[in-house]
Amino acid sequence: MTPAESGVLVVDKPRGPTSHDVVAQVRRRLKTREVGHAGTLDPMATGVLVVAVGEATKLVPWLTAHDKSYVATIRFGVETATLDAEGEVLSEHPVDLSALEEAVAAERARTEQVPPAVSAIKIDGVAAHARVRRGEEVTLPARPVLVHRLAVTRIGELEIDVELTCAKGYYVRALARDLAARLGTVAHLTMLRRTASGPFAVAEASDALIPIATAATRAIGASALTEDGTVRARHGKRLTRADFVEARDGISAWLSGGALVAVGELTVDEGRVLRGFRAE
Repeated sequence: MTPAESGVLVVDKPRGPTSHDVVAQVRRRLKTREVGHAGTLDPMATGVLVVAVGEATKLVPWLTAHDKSYVATIRFGVETATLDAEGEVLSEHPVDLSALEEAVAAERARTEQVPPAVSAIKIDGVAAHARVRRGEEVTLPARPVLVHRLAVTRIGELEIDVELTCAKGYYVRALARDLAARLGTVAHLTMLRRTASGPFAVAEASDALIPIATAATRAIGASALTEDGTVRARHGKRLTRADFVEARDGISAWLSGGALVAVGELTVDEGRVLRGFRAE
């Protein structure tokens, strides 16, 4: 694969396949092993899966770090093993949504969340969901989370629809569990759709590759290198502000003539290459 074939695909994942299945399909279609994704979607979930191809796989750490937006339906009164409609029913409880407004407000303010046991989080190198399938008791530690927006858009007798935007690491399945716990009941998701992953929205899903420089600029912003700065960055050397035509503080995509040279970090004193990219 040549650098010209590198880029980012915005896939509207259907219900059923795993994120790994989507990656495998892209690998077969483009005949390359250099494919990765930015943020797992459960098999039941649909919507935006950002897929990186070729040199763009080097961007995955920055693509994954973005906020995500979702719409979801939460069904109260029924608990499943996976906290979604794919799992075995474990229990059923009465439902009283009279305190829903207060419960939602508390979830908006949440700063820590215990991930679902059935998840891709690794424990000693083994995914938690694999341990659960083996019959192991899995309890994951709470992790920091941030909810930017959480709105209830429909209230039914036993279910609600919500829209939310959250930081990396947040589980909407855990929202269903925790919201129900505040209401003295249980719940699971019957629908989950990711509408955006960072700057990439479901409306732009297509088979066309977004060029790597364009994708990097949208994800982390861009700085423009001088000719000397380009040479230094290509060799992984330290840079100064004099090596930039236009400089952006912090982490950004370092471009030269519209081509992505590196992802780098610029501080007051110097610039350093975090990840270099092949010359076109």
